[in-house]
Amino acid sequence: MNGWANLDRLLRTDPRDAGCGAVIELLDVYAELAVADPARARRRQPGIAAHLDACGPCEEDLAGLLAALTQEL
Repeated sequence: MNGWANLDRLLRTDPRDAGCGAVIELLDVYAELAVADPARARRRQPGIAAHLDACGPCEEDLAGLLAALTQEL
């Protein structure tokens, strides 16, 4: 595999992308909003939503938080 796919993904990055640092700081808050209303979470935090669309590791972290928040005890 060459780097063309990675370069293409980088060049298509949404300018609203908040980056990993900002997402990590606010991911718990975003997850709580997303449990209640995913569309509202995306509207209220477009930079985080844009980053989650592009970053697999951060998206996996969100999935873990959502699973923890929705797990029945």
